[in-house]
Amino acid sequence: MTIGATTFAPLGLRLSDWEKAFFRDANPWGFILFARNVDTPEQLRLLTAELRETVGRDAAIMIDQEGGRVQRMRAPHWAEYLPPLDQADKAKDAAHSFWLRARLIAAELRDVGIDANCGPTCDIASNETHPFLQNRCMGRDPATVIANARAVADGYLAGGVLPILKHMPGHGRTTVDSHLNLPTANATLSEARDWDFAPFRALNDVPLGMSAHMVFPEAGDLPATQNPTLINAIRRDIGFEGLLMTDDLSMEALSGTIGERASASIAAGCDMSLHCNGKPDDMTAVAAASGTMTDAAQIRADRALTFRKAPENIDISALKADLAAQLG
Repeated sequence: MTIGATTFAPLGLRLSDWEKAFFRDANPWGFILFARNVDTPEQLRLLTAELRETVGRDAAIMIDQEGGRVQRMRAPHWAEYLPPLDQADKAKDAAHSFWLRARLIAAELRDVGIDANCGPTCDIASNETHPFLQNRCMGRDPATVIANARAVADGYLAGGVLPILKHMPGHGRTTVDSHLNLPTANATLSEARDWDFAPFRALNDVPLGMSAHMVFPEAGDLPATQNPTLINAIRRDIGFEGLLMTDDLSMEALSGTIGERASASIAAGCDMSLHCNGKPDDMTAVAAASGTMTDAAQIRADRALTFRKAPENIDISALKADLAAQLG
């Protein structure tokens, strides 16, 4: 089966006839959902089933459910969580609390047909990190981020949800919002290898990863998503062998047409384009520019799906009580 090197987001709560036909023809590897796609548990179950029906297989469906500001599924139907950095500071045993949180989030996701989550965020926070990212980080030094991120990845996997490492090879030095502008790291590659890369290196066995729209000047003026030198660093210095997707191609950190953004990312070494705005013209251009998965990408994609297990049985009420006790 020929599978597109793409992941797309639908525009609304249910699929239009155009979307059904497009997804059937483009056959993207997976899908991603946003707040615009979320209403009730019943509606989400219908939407996720509908998405898989269009491609005729059990495609991965992902979401950004970090907790805190970046949380697409919210009360009253789903739990609200602290921003990750706040939890890292507050919890009695931060790593244990993050495992509990991830396992609870995984249960909510699987209940509505979602089986991949864009996290853990392995970027390292500092006083200079832009507010769009800072409190989404899980620590201010590599060791803390590694411990908390590993707990999150393990919690997701125990709950039958695929974790997606982001933003590789490190986005913590950003001082601008990459949704609006292209950030540049004020660091040498040697400094980045010792600091920014460290959490990703420690979690390089996680099956899925997402690139950073971040410039490291020593590697040139292209962001990591489109920079062969930095993609090579992800593969060699970090040792990541999983499926590497772009961050959202719609973000204004990238330049050029949406098709040019996709083709440049695939040419640089990303396995798959991630497109999130749901606009038909954009999706058509991204599908054409991204093409189908290479043999190497397909092998990585197939391997990633082997990590998608049935959730382990667990007492959800006990987990909630334990997390509440951790947070005082």
